Amino acid sequence: MSEDAIRPDAIQAPDPTTSESDEDEGPAILQPTKLIRIASMTRAMLEEVRQAPLDEAGRQRLMRVHERSLDELREVLSKDLQEEFNEIFEPLRSEGIPSESELRVAQAQLIGWLEGLFHGIQASLFSQQMAAQAQLAEMQRKAIPPGTEPGNEPTGLYL
Repeated sequence: MSEDAIRPDAIQAPDPTTSESDEDEGPAILQPTKLIRIASMTRAMLEEVRQAPLDEAGRQRLMRVHERSLDELREVLSKDLQEEFNEIFEPLRSEGIPSESELRVAQAQLIGWLEGLFHGIQASLFSQQMAAQAQLAEMQRKAIPPGTEPGNEPTGLYL
């Protein structure tokens, strides 16, 4: 397995503004499975909030779970993604319990950001796959001598 192989425990999204030699930062996502679990839980909570009204205790619990989810996400993101994440997300108000609409907006914002992150990862993986296919095709093209067709290569015996 090559050193550049994608490991399931870390995903590195290539940055088009950096060169290959700048790859000392580490992976963009440290624990993809944890990220996916948090995203799934957040989506389920948003659907639940949309389905039924929440009383004060439910809103308080949802606020605590939301804040905990944000903290957990910060742990699995690279430094660059953490900076973006922290710039975008405002904490829910510390005094009192947020309204249902505030909680829905916060949850929807989180889901939207996570979906954007997933789309970015998918695009990066697709780009890497296409680059690898192009590289393989180029290697195969160079390996076949001019004037010969694939499958009709000379055997090396000229007797």
